[in-house]
Amino acid sequence: MKIHEFQAKQIFRKYQVPTPFGGLALDSEKARQIATDIGNFPVVVKAQIHAGGRGKGGGVLLAHSFEEVTQHADSILGMNLVTHQTGPEGKIVKQLLVEAGVNIEKELYLSLVPDRDTACILVVASEAGGMDIEEVAASTPEKIIKVPINPLIGIQSFHCRKVSFGLNIPAPVVKEFSQMLTRLYQLFVENDCSMVEINPLVITKEDKVLALDAKMDFDDNAMFRHKDLLEFRDLDEEDPLDVEASKYNLNYINLDGTVGNMVNGAGLAMAVMDTIKLAGAEPANFLDVGGGATAEMVENGFKIILSDDKVKAILINIFGGILRCDILAQGVVEAARKTEIGVPLVVRMEGTNVEEGKRILAESGLKLFTAEDMKSAGEIVAKIVAG
Repeated sequence: MKIHEFQAKQIFRKYQVPTPFGGLALDSEKARQIATDIGNFPVVVKAQIHAGGRGKGGGVLLAHSFEEVTQHADSILGMNLVTHQTGPEGKIVKQLLVEAGVNIEKELYLSLVPDRDTACILVVASEAGGMDIEEVAASTPEKIIKVPINPLIGIQSFHCRKVSFGLNIPAPVVKEFSQMLTRLYQLFVENDCSMVEINPLVITKEDKVLALDAKMDFDDNAMFRHKDLLEFRDLDEEDPLDVEASKYNLNYINLDGTVGNMVNGAGLAMAVMDTIKLAGAEPANFLDVGGGATAEMVENGFKIILSDDKVKAILINIFGGILRCDILAQGVVEAARKTEIGVPLVVRMEGTNVEEGKRILAESGLKLFTAEDMKSAGEIVAKIVAG
């Protein structure tokens, strides 16, 4: 689950991670009020959407007067902000963060992410902070330092020193930086984060450390432990099909292709998507109905796929284990009876009760193609969407 910058900074302040003074505005009048509360210029007017690269897209502007605050607020609110993370369709800006400007001496990049290779929490940092950090990672990766932290031991003083020295933190700031990093690690662990990113983290001319930006993602599977964080969820920032799928506990991600697919198991779903691409087509979604899916869950998954206008064909690939093939087949038939199917359907299934599943599909009256293996299923569906 993603949250907005202003929400992430609320959590930062709870853990005493320093941020600039500011507030949320839904209109230019509120933006002026916040600027008045700040008391001096410049102030920064920042679009609030679930995407990075806002500055390059014109969603972060500096104001040197109340008139400029009003102008910038009016120009950003309601704009369709396009960044490298939103895609060409962009996102409509509905709220702003207005913050005090700071005297920046040095910009840094800092993030924490889980690292599967080492089973550690990885601190990723760079002196080359700011809007071009992606370019730094691509062209000069040696400028990025990585410090793994064993979660069974937790963050220690030597971790903080290693990051501080790697970033060439000035001596007067090392203690404050180390305290901030320790609190950030505590925040990461206690809130089951999948990512915490500050870009830029700045050192001011007054030798203070401030998080000018904040990006935070949480592990969806841990949200049952964090009912308070669920209040931060902004459904307007999520794909409507993703939201609908979450109501039925379906693991669904909307993509840009034309082949809808339904699979039981995340690994199998990835393999099916690869198969579709190898056959020359593009997947329209990732959909894992799970090993314990019911006929109702399959039916709802089927409806969600069909509600995507991009879909020209559907590939269902099920390995019958916990989810039996006959349950899958019954779910498909029920969905077909309640939903008009206007696209071809390709089915490949193996495993528990496979013969019964095939019988249910054969007697359903549905127009569908059957495949004996994944390779042929991918080839069939690719030929269909290619016309």
